[in-house]
Amino acid sequence: HVSAERPLAIVGIHTNGVPIARRIAALIADFTGTSPPLGTIDIALYRDDVGVGEGRRHAVPIVGTTELDFDISAHSVLLVDDVLFTGRTIRAAIDALFDYGRPPLVQLAALVDRGHRELPIRPDYVGKNLPTARGERVTVHVAEIHGVDEILLESTADR
Repeated sequence: HVSAERPLAIVGIHTNGVPIARRIAALIADFTGTSPPLGTIDIALYRDDVGVGEGRRHAVPIVGTTELDFDISAHSVLLVDDVLFTGRTIRAAIDALFDYGRPPLVQLAALVDRGHRELPIRPDYVGKNLPTARGERVTVHVAEIHGVDEILLESTADR
């Protein structure tokens, strides 16, 4: 519940969640005339599966930047990510977010929900539910980073 006492802030999770969060903030600004505070969060050091499983994560995480130039304890936070899969990225993002304060409300927006959750995490807002097999990979490209907006469903057997 967003209110005057708990205004909305949007936080994009590196890497693809950041431009998606910027787009959402711009749409809100177009609609309401007011741009919500926008932040970015890097969760590389908060992952619990670094170096776990074949090809899952890099042994040494690639660390990005976290920018939260507002008091998150005074804002309802909308976390934004590209693909929701096991839920581990979101758990790590919540851990990282809480190192900066305790927001009264945290909600989740995912561009794609592909299922196969390992943790009890559910998005509040979903662009597309895309049921997948475990042996498939969902790759999101955003124009701001990759020069094109596209969602690819690939078989890992093809790799």
